Amino acid sequence: MNAVRLRLGVLGAAALLAGGCFAAQQKSPKAAPSTEKNPQIAAQTFSPALVENGQALFLQNCAFCHGRDAGGGETGPDLTRSKLVAEDVNGDKIGNVVRNGRPEKGMPPFSLSEQQIAGLVAFIHTQRAKADSKKGGRRGVDVADLQTGNVEAGKQYFNGAGTCATCHSATGDLAGVANRYQGLKLEERMLYPDHVKSSVTVTLPSGQTMTGTLAYKDEFTIGLRDASGWYRSWPVTQVKYTVHAPVEAHADLLGKYTDADIHNLMAYLQTLR
Repeated sequence: MNAVRLRLGVLGAAALLAGGCFAAQQKSPKAAPSTEKNPQIAAQTFSPALVENGQALFLQNCAFCHGRDAGGGETGPDLTRSKLVAEDVNGDKIGNVVRNGRPEKGMPPFSLSEQQIAGLVAFIHTQRAKADSKKGGRRGVDVADLQTGNVEAGKQYFNGAGTCATCHSATGDLAGVANRYQGLKLEERMLYPDHVKSSVTVTLPSGQTMTGTLAYKDEFTIGLRDASGWYRSWPVTQVKYTVHAPVEAHADLLGKYTDADIHNLMAYLQTLR
């Protein structure tokens, strides 16, 4: 795939990541049970009333992160593809996550009754069954799909041709990045970083320089916010200025990446824990 197709794939799949709040955090010494091979899990059914009550609770408390259909939302993963949900029996795993939360992943605990939790469990499992019944296979991108590159080649690209090391450091700003972001979320930030602030240095007629975060720029005015938080601006005809926009370097690379570059760089970034 080329850079354009990759961009479309990234944007289209961003909300469908698996492995967030409801993802299992410990590896079992045995292979994970499959719903196709475990009749006890596959046979779970719930009354329509319980599912309806659970849907109302889910929409109120969970939909913003996990989507209205539990298929992934703003920050939460697709619960219909969650390993923890697949292994849950009548709420024995989902219930613990709901009660205790996962603060390290941004999920707060919820104080709900056993009946309310049972409703959530019923709704989530019902949505999972609906998703499994649809044709077309899986709907998202698994972390393993983005672990096909060569780590050493990615490190060389980071420090060499990719010029990543001119702005980033594996032991500085990127230290632990693979703990903060996984899979597609990490690749999104690598290719299309958002909320990245630009800096600007303004040289006044007196020769004095002012440096800060770029706050405003048009054909008439240049403005910055200095280290003290003060906003300062000048007519562009009266000063000289230089803008440093790190995000532009990422945009420039989109037309230069090969598939191997992206896969290798991702492989390397996933070692930064």
